[in-house]
Amino acid sequence: MITLAPIGTVINTRQAIEDDHWGEVISTIEIDPSFSEEALFQIESFSHVEIIFYFHLVEEHKIETGARHPRNNQEWPKVGIFAQRGKNRPNRLGSTIVKVVKRNGHQLFVQGLDAIDGTPVLDIKPVIKEFLPREEVNQPEWATELMKNYW
Repeated sequence: MITLAPIGTVINTRQAIEDDHWGEVISTIEIDPSFSEEALFQIESFSHVEIIFYFHLVEEHKIETGARHPRNNQEWPKVGIFAQRGKNRPNRLGSTIVKVVKRNGHQLFVQGLDAIDGTPVLDIKPVIKEFLPREEVNQPEWATELMKNYW
């Protein structure tokens, strides 16, 4: 068993789980006061960070462990839960690379975080070019279609 404690919480205007139009959403990540402000020092020197968060509203009975059609769209192939980024994952973990807008004390302002208001944040990591893929990224056509209106 692994026990994790959130390091912060997402604050934004998105109250409901929605699949599209996350690109312009500005979120504040309110860092838990048990961390000093130093935990965020110089994070604004990076253009992007990766936010790891917990899909806290996914109910246990909706967890997927096998394969399904992404967004339940029968026109797309049935693919394993680990071959998609759906929220109904076994450990309910989400991860998104976002643009850093600014930092203010215990608050980090980011753009493009696809997490709703109140979402627990488990970690923040700076995006460093050398950790990104060195070769071309490939994906199936259904994934491109799915993401058409996401951002």
